[in-house]
Amino acid sequence: MKKWIIIASVAASAALFSSALLKAEDSPTGPTTKPVEAPMVASAAPVLNYTMKSLTGKDVNLASYQGKVILMVNTASKCGNTPQYAPLEALYTKYSPKGFVILGFPSNDFGQQEPGTSEEISEFCTKNYGVTFDMFSKIDVNGSTAAPLYQFLTSPETNPKFAGKITWNFEKFLISKEGKVVNRFTPKTQPDSTQVVSAIEAELAK
Repeated sequence: MKKWIIIASVAASAALFSSALLKAEDSPTGPTTKPVEAPMVASAAPVLNYTMKSLTGKDVNLASYQGKVILMVNTASKCGNTPQYAPLEALYTKYSPKGFVILGFPSNDFGQQEPGTSEEISEFCTKNYGVTFDMFSKIDVNGSTAAPLYQFLTSPETNPKFAGKITWNFEKFLISKEGKVVNRFTPKTQPDSTQVVSAIEAELAK
């Protein structure tokens, strides 16, 4: 009789333990643990959420430029606007100590005026204009083959205020320290014009 009482007692205890365990497992947080919140990670502004190839073939995460005022320019070596490399370099030299960068994106989209390789483009820019600002590998800037960065810059869905096809070489987009597109300048607008310089200085002052 005592043996049966002991067996019944053990069985009852096991049932109670199983019931408690099932209730704990049904809990969203598990049997004994509390949910752990993942740390907040600052993400780059959408226009900087791209990785581009430098002229030397290295991957460059554009998020590394966040916090700087950026001028993005699609360039070409055999264009009537090519001499703009000189005032662009002068702008970079003057304002880079204050947090200003220029990103040049060669493109052969217009009149096939950028036919060279990355090595040829680099040599041309250095030899003829002493370019020291960051230059990237050749890309398309219009149409279905456009680089994702330029799809973002030209699409009404992603850049409604400054959307529209790139019209020619040396079109310029000004990006704020927060990574927002704040202005767009036509290819014929000179980099050292009052319009461009005042816009850059206004963003640097913020």
